Amino acid sequence: MTSTRRPRPVLGTGAAALVLALAAGCTSGTGGGSGTTSASSAPTSPGSPTTGTSTGTGTPSRTSPPSSSTTTAAPSCGTRLAAKLTPAQRAGQLLMVGLQPTGSSRALAAQVRRQGLGGVIYLGGWTSGSATVRAVSARLQAAAGGDLLVAADQEGGQVQQLRGPGFTRMPSARTQATTSPATEQRNVTTWSGELLRAGVNLNLAPVADTVPTSLGAANQPIGRYRRDFAPGSPTTNATYAAAFVRGSLAAGVAPTAKHFPGLGRITGNTDVTTVGTTDSTTDGDDPYLAPFRASIAAGAPLVMISSAHYPRIDPDNRAMFSRAVVTGLLRGELGYDGVVITDDVGAAKAVAAIPVGQRATRFIAAGGDIVLTAEAGQASTMLAAIAAKRKAPAFAAQVDAAAARVLDLKADLKLVSCN
Repeated sequence: MTSTRRPRPVLGTGAAALVLALAAGCTSGTGGGSGTTSASSAPTSPGSPTTGTSTGTGTPSRTSPPSSSTTTAAPSCGTRLAAKLTPAQRAGQLLMVGLQPTGSSRALAAQVRRQGLGGVIYLGGWTSGSATVRAVSARLQAAAGGDLLVAADQEGGQVQQLRGPGFTRMPSARTQATTSPATEQRNVTTWSGELLRAGVNLNLAPVADTVPTSLGAANQPIGRYRRDFAPGSPTTNATYAAAFVRGSLAAGVAPTAKHFPGLGRITGNTDVTTVGTTDSTTDGDDPYLAPFRASIAAGAPLVMISSAHYPRIDPDNRAMFSRAVVTGLLRGELGYDGVVITDDVGAAKAVAAIPVGQRATRFIAAGGDIVLTAEAGQASTMLAAIAAKRKAPAFAAQVDAAAARVLDLKADLKLVSCN
């Protein structure tokens, strides 16, 4: 299956240094408005654990048609933009950090400007409504020069990070699937429009996991909170995940299919434990991959990788640190060439034993792009680790390729521009 990502020439500017680096050949675009808990996050209702983590409509290829017997792919917008950045600026594009409603948006804006960070995610349950989120998003975008990925986790049900006036109270995925796929797509377009008006341009949804009926609510990350569209049915989950993707894209918000290759068969929530986070069934031919395939075919510009362990695919590494999962299965077997993002690596217990810097470098080395951390203070350690590991040419090339993919996504969202 080939990727369905599409180019949208575009560059706003990033932090001041980024502006200077991209000045030649690039013009400022309009910043996308403004914008989780972890994709495997538990709901935000009282007493529930909540940690961080979760475009366009056409799908032309980024490569030019062959002009002779030798086919040469033209460099994408993101590749051209990344080439104008310093190594430190490319690394900054690969980090997305969390902001809690009790946190200081001014302090985070200063950090975004100073470190050239590529994304921010709303965490912890924002309940004061769209106007508040819109104001914070505008402050963060101004710090980045208008090219910031601003994310939220708006699945519905108990996992809806942004609430209050201006945000519809979304039903759970299970309830969403009681409507027709066409109705689901229209509803998601409406909900996504609310995000865009609040300055959020990226949604960490839909969930593409399938929970076996034999496991049900015993599956702590998904089944317990009715985050899957249909228990035991990868076909139904594929239909509704694709509808969610199309609805989000129609509103101009980038959706994220999660949590690859699936959290449905585990019992423990990777946000809060390492116990019960091994899936000994899923392999590269698993029928439960169907919702991810359908989401990619529908145009999903991001896929989130889980932090569970899949020994039939890689006996040695959790998924987000596994080249077999990210590069071999997702990019290779599924043919996906879009942006790959982690589930939270800041507060999640599943990765707590791994040094902070390695959480970033091991993911990038596996073929990933955006490292999502709920703890903004970890960014400096991650940036230093990336810089140190760049001494290896192969890793430096991976950082550069990842930055290009992130900038391609920003171009698709009209946050950046290539002319």
